[in-house]
This record gives sequence, structure tokens and C-alpha cells, in this order.
Amino acid sequence: PRVLGLTKDEMASEETVLETVTPEQVKAAEDKVKKLRKEGAPKETLDEAIGQLRVLKGKLGGEATPTQFVLKCPKGTRDYDSFQMAIRERVFDIVTNCFKRHGAVTISTPVFELKETLMGKYGEDSKLIYDLADQGGELLSLRYDLTVPFARYLAMNKIKQMKRYHIAQVYRRDQPAMTRGRYREFYQCDFDIAGDYDLMIADAECLHLLAEILTNLQLGNFVIKVNHRKLLDGVFAACGVTSDKFRSICSAVDKLDKLPWNDVREEMIQKGLTADIADSIGYYVTMKGGQELIEQLSQDTKLTAIGDADNALKEMGLLFQYCSVLGTMDKISFDLSLARGLDYYTGVIFEAILTGDASGSDTNVGSVSGGGRYDELVNMFDPKGGKLPCIGFSVGIERIFSIMEARAKAGALGNVRTVSTSVFVASAQKDLIEDRMKLCTMFWDAGIPTEMMYRKDPKFLNQIQYCEREGIPLVVIVGNEEKEKGGVKIRNVKTQKESFVKLSDLISETKKQLEEHQ
Repeated sequence: PRVLGLTKDEMASEETVLETVTPEQVKAAEDKVKKLRKEGAPKETLDEAIGQLRVLKGKLGGEATPTQFVLKCPKGTRDYDSFQMAIRERVFDIVTNCFKRHGAVTISTPVFELKETLMGKYGEDSKLIYDLADQGGELLSLRYDLTVPFARYLAMNKIKQMKRYHIAQVYRRDQPAMTRGRYREFYQCDFDIAGDYDLMIADAECLHLLAEILTNLQLGNFVIKVNHRKLLDGVFAACGVTSDKFRSICSAVDKLDKLPWNDVREEMIQKGLTADIADSIGYYVTMKGGQELIEQLSQDTKLTAIGDADNALKEMGLLFQYCSVLGTMDKISFDLSLARGLDYYTGVIFEAILTGDASGSDTNVGSVSGGGRYDELVNMFDPKGGKLPCIGFSVGIERIFSIMEARAKAGALGNVRTVSTSVFVASAQKDLIEDRMKLCTMFWDAGIPTEMMYRKDPKFLNQIQYCEREGIPLVVIVGNEEKEKGGVKIRNVKTQKESFVKLSDLISETKKQLEEHQ
């Protein structure tokens, strides 16, 4: 289906396809490309400008023929080569193993949902949802995240307890910043615990699991900011904000990680608050700390007079107690500026921020994960089904991948292999193609990843160089002399040490040498 969701002006800007094109417009586009090259603009910006220039040139030359294509990825998306995919698979494996270690199962949901399923769940970010054109049936939208589809799944299937993870692509009509890992199509890695359990136990495990994932990925220093949505609402109430403005003011506070306080204060005033009320909120949302901050706020009678805020402080105290037992408190900061703008959060909210890469320098990537408690979202889909409390988080894998890719190119990840081949079957003489095929079949049947060159009589040097380039540890060499003896030679590519092996012992000897290589 055709993706909608852009205004006419935005579509014109995105597509740059004009009905009538003049030479002056082409010249202006050429000058823009030259300027971007001279300024050293980011690759995606330059590619977009070149793509626009090609479209204009095609239109100027008359109607486009079937061979006139603009070879570029859509804005906010990218391709991944084999090296990049090897890194992505390594990241996915680490994250998935952590999820499984905590007993999670996985599910899959459609890439698009009924539009009504997604609307009203994301606050001001609802404008970023991609709508699909009406095909004469249901009104559909591409999923914005994996949490709302999970809540719909729970309600539809009457599930009362579940610990699940889900790794899949989501879509947002956001302004991309690809150098910082912000895309319009990107993967999320979600972990959620659904069920009516005792206070803060599942919440503490989620924080521990998030810290475990970021530690295993070896991304460097990080901090997990934690707050409580009801405490934040209590702050608003204590400062004099009416309940109908809670969500809009919460959205303003959520921008404190990107904007200075004065800008956020001005937005609050524009949304109807007085300067005094905004300043009162500013007093609270600049507070950061740990257990001592809970004790300080517990002495604030204006705040504790709000029942929800008082209960939230007690829950935060219990959460920090459990986090201390789990050994996670050194990674956690109680931060009252954390708001998490999504409407469905009802309790504990948290966000993981990278504070420096493995070498201690700034990463310029920012938040790599966020989550929280959403106890009422499932009930929105099934009001008669009763309340189903949930807690979970999402790992922003694209931002993490941006860091991992840079580290891999710098050699910090060691040898990143793009193939998993363990054995290469080679020959130094002619007319041995069938012998190589038989040997490959032996290894494949034994479960050993194996390759050979797709030439009848390949050059021996080319075969060896391929193994060296791809990091394949063993070469099995077949020749007429070896055939007469009923065996082959096994060569260690790194040491170049060779040994003769009978065919009857080939699989066992190969496995032995592969184990030694590891």
C-alpha cells in the first residue's frame, strides 16, 4: 500500500518531482551539490541532493524512460552491507541471549495495525505515525512501536501473564538524523512483563536486565535515569497545574534533555501556565540523586499531601531497595526531569543514556533505551477484561549499532567475519570438480559450514587468497596424489601447516582442528 501522512508541501520537498522543470532549476540543483561537496556535508545529505538533481535532469530531458532510475534509499532509511550486517547480528545475538536468560518468549505481530489501535496512545508524537492509503477496506497505519501492538495482542488473546521479547522494525515520520542513529525505519528490541505481581519486583528486574544488556554490549559508561509518572503528576498538582494540562506539560518537561530550561519554561507558559507555576516546576525537575533524594522529597509536605505522589515515593524507595539487592544501583539516577512523553505510562519510567564510549570520549548518541510501567493500556483495548499491569522497555538498536559500527571500523571489535565458513575445499589440479563437490557434501552432512569456488578448474592461489580474506580457518586440498592414497590434505590457513588425513578420519580430524582454532 501507498504510504500517506505528508502534506502537499512536504511531499513536494521529499520527492522533488516537478511537473515542469527549467534549466535554471537544474543549474540551481547542480550548484547545491557542488556546495555540499565543498562543505563536506554528511553522506546522506549529499546523496539526497544528488538524487534530486537526477530527477530534475530526467524531467528536463522529457518523460522518464524505464531505464532512468534514481538509485537512492528513501529518506530516513539505509542499506546494510555484509560487514554492517555481521555487526548487527552480533548485537542482536547479545540482546537476544540476555532476553532468553531472563526466561522471555518471543512473538510476532503485523507491521501495520488498525489506525484506531494506534491513535491516542503517543501524545504529541501521534503526528509521526505513517497512515496507509485506504484500499477500500480497513484504515491502517504502520506500527509506531512494539508496545501498543503487544497490548492489543494480550487483550485480543485474553492473556493474563506473559514475559515476552520482540525484535522488529517500526516506522516514524520523524526528521531523520542518520549520523546519530535516528531513522524513519528502524529496529526496536522490546522486553515486557505482563501480569499482576507484587510491587516493584518486575520493575527491578527490568532495570537489571537493561543494565545487563548495555554492559554486555561494552558500549562504555551509561546511566539509567528513573522517575515515576505519578510522582511527576504530583509535582504538577503541588505546583498548581490543573489535571487537564498534565499531559501537555509532561510533554514539555520531556524536552529537557534536548532544550535548556528557559526554552522549556517558555513552552509551559505558552501552554497556559503562569511564570510562578513554571518556576515552581523548575525547582523540582532539576533534582537528581538516589535514595537520599527520596528521603528529601518525603519531607516535602506540599508534595506528600498529594496521595499519588506520596505512594510513588514509597514505590521508588522499594524499587531502589530491590535494585541494591540486584547490584544495579550504581547504574541508576533518580531524575525528576525524566518525563517519557508517551501517554500510556502510569508508574515507574526510565531511560538509559550513554555518558561516554569505551575509551571515555563523548558518544553524541544520547538515549539508547527507554521504558516504564503501563498498567492501563491493555484495559483500553478490553475494558471488560480487567486491569492487566505491564512493565517493559525498548532498546534503540540503531543508535547502538552506530556506535558498534564506528568501533568495528576502528578495530575495537577484533576480526569481524562476514561469513561463517569453517572449511574451504580447494584443488591445485584440473578436473577435480566432482571430488570437491563430494567433499563439500561430506562436510555439509556433518554440519560443518563449507564452501568451494564456483569454477571447474580454479587457480589455487585465488582459492587460498579468498580464505585469507574471509578468515576461513581450514583449507581441505584434494589432488590426484591424495586421491590415490585415499585422503586429502588439511591446511591451517594462518600457520600454513599441512597434514594428510584419510577420508575415513576427515570429519573427526576437521572438528578437532576447528576446536583447537577456537
